[in-house]
Amino acid sequence: MDLIWVILIGVGALIAGVALGFFIARKYMMNYLKKNPPINEQMLRTLMMQMGQKPSQKKINQMMRSMNNQNNNK
Repeated sequence: MDLIWVILIGVGALIAGVALGFFIARKYMMNYLKKNPPINEQMLRTLMMQMGQKPSQKKINQMMRSMNNQNNNK
């Protein structure tokens, strides 16, 4: 009877640890990506120049706002 309780507590602790670890890692990554976005204005400007477009500040601001809105809606 004691062995069953040890196994059940072990399995329960494992499941709780995995769930807790997942949510902590998810929260950490969301904060990291918010503080360090994967693309910034300089990267966007370079990308547009490589595609043969002359980037205006208005167009860059519009694209950054669009990407931020898309990220916030998720």
